[in-house]
Amino acid sequence: MADKKRLDLLVLEKGLVESREKAKALILAGKILVNGERVTKASKLVPVDSHLEVLEEPRYVSRGGYKLESAFERFKINVAGKVACDIGASTGGFTDFLLKNGARKVFAVDVGYGQLHWKLRNDPRVVVMERVNARYLKWQDLGEKVDIVTCDVSFISVKKILPAIYDILKDQGDAVVLVKPQFEAPREFVKKGIVKDPEVHVKVLMDVQKSLTENGFVVKDCCFSKIKGVEGNIEFFFWVGKEGKNQNVDFQRVVEEAWKFFGEMKS
Repeated sequence: MADKKRLDLLVLEKGLVESREKAKALILAGKILVNGERVTKASKLVPVDSHLEVLEEPRYVSRGGYKLESAFERFKINVAGKVACDIGASTGGFTDFLLKNGARKVFAVDVGYGQLHWKLRNDPRVVVMERVNARYLKWQDLGEKVDIVTCDVSFISVKKILPAIYDILKDQGDAVVLVKPQFEAPREFVKKGIVKDPEVHVKVLMDVQKSLTENGFVVKDCCFSKIKGVEGNIEFFFWVGKEGKNQNVDFQRVVEEAWKFFGEMKS
């Protein structure tokens, strides 16, 4: 019997992509065939002698681009000609999405170093800001306020980043904030890094909404991410701004839609 390896690692080792993130993005997008069959789980163990086929190149440098794409399609936010700040840029999936949709400039902010994809690092429209703790980010650090903020942070509650987002965002601007329940919920509800209770998801969203309004934001909409987190968590996006009226979001419905979409709740 042939040895087996994770599909994302095998795709990388066979030289079909230049990074593991790209491998994951292709797999999740259904663009990898294993012996002629579509496989969409990056962690699936497959025989090392399997025939792998790439249907097409991924649109973005990482799976994050696909996450943000689904949110912006719902929220109908126009990126063209705008200046944006991507907090928690990492490999640059969000940044890549913003650029491909016409952003004039993107500040790519991350507390880490050396993670941003070389293509973005060398793009003149990208201002690379590494080793920057976004909790203390001010608009003066950017030299200007921005039209759009995207935020994808890990190992910290997104609530701690909200004051910085408010500070750097223009009055007419839009912010799209990714909520990762495993970093928001009390520890007793996080099992092996995953939140598996829909009611906890609802409570997390209500708690984040409360923090958003306390920080001066207007909540415009909320939806689930059509791509799960790396560990398998269902994640959510808030669309917020500074002007207008708070929308009455039915978080119970948002969570139910997410669980049904991923086949984790009976309809």
